[in-house]
Amino acid sequence: MTTPYAKPWLSISGQLQKLKSYGLSIDDDTAAAEFLRHINYYRFGGYGLAFEQQRHVFRPGTSFEQIRAAYNFDRALRDLVTESLEVIELDLRANIAYIFGENHNPFGHTSPSNFFHTFRHREWLAKLHEETRRSDEQFVAHYKNDYSEFPDMPIWVATEIMSFGALSKMYSGMMRRDQKDIAARYHVQVETLKSWLHHLVYTRNLCAHHLRVWDRKWAIKPDLPAGKAWQVPLMPDNTRFFASLLVQAKFLYHCPSEKDFVRDWKIRVETLLLHQMPPVLDASIRMGLPHDWRTHPLWVCL
Repeated sequence: MTTPYAKPWLSISGQLQKLKSYGLSIDDDTAAAEFLRHINYYRFGGYGLAFEQQRHVFRPGTSFEQIRAAYNFDRALRDLVTESLEVIELDLRANIAYIFGENHNPFGHTSPSNFFHTFRHREWLAKLHEETRRSDEQFVAHYKNDYSEFPDMPIWVATEIMSFGALSKMYSGMMRRDQKDIAARYHVQVETLKSWLHHLVYTRNLCAHHLRVWDRKWAIKPDLPAGKAWQVPLMPDNTRFFASLLVQAKFLYHCPSEKDFVRDWKIRVETLLLHQMPPVLDASIRMGLPHDWRTHPLWVCL
């Protein structure tokens, strides 16, 4: 049964007292108050979960600064994920536009006959039209002024303004031949790529809303392909961060024009995970990291 929410508003000083009552050590009340005022008590509490021995009871010796360090680690991790997703998303947009445009005419995406019969094409296209009309990109205004098909645009133009979620749905609804041609660039199966796109859209949304990722158990998990590299013991499971990291690595490996970025990105990921991991005994487990994760074949070849 649900009940009405009855918790009252709590001042910053009240929030600090509550944290202390849970066993959290706070050496500098002023600095702690400033930080809570900045990120919100509720968000801070999420980062505190890894430090609790039971709900609302912190492990002995846990300090405010340790939880703040976990937040800083997660922020840096999200920034790295955001960088990699930018590269991956742009590559997917270009790949889908190129292949779909080659297999169909410039406006092939406007025809339901080019998609699987269960795909909700009309709904998808209506949302794409909404995104197109809302866009303030100069190239969209140019197209609107010069061509009669607006709000329909050639697929290689449309993919530049459609959301990542719309791009993922488009791939999921395509005919098998188109899906296979697109998946071939990344050397994965059609269903695997479909799952990975869904997961990356979810991950991108988490990062865009500054939500915790380091110890999150994925609500939308990436399917793991067959093969030793994706199975125990090299891959504990697909519910934690390491699975997503290797999915991103797989995409990045197949973006040869970004090899300089990828080389630098890999170094920064390793530096962060080796030297700034949150001070929690089971931090590696919470991230799904095997003991020798840096020697994983998919990571080594990146």
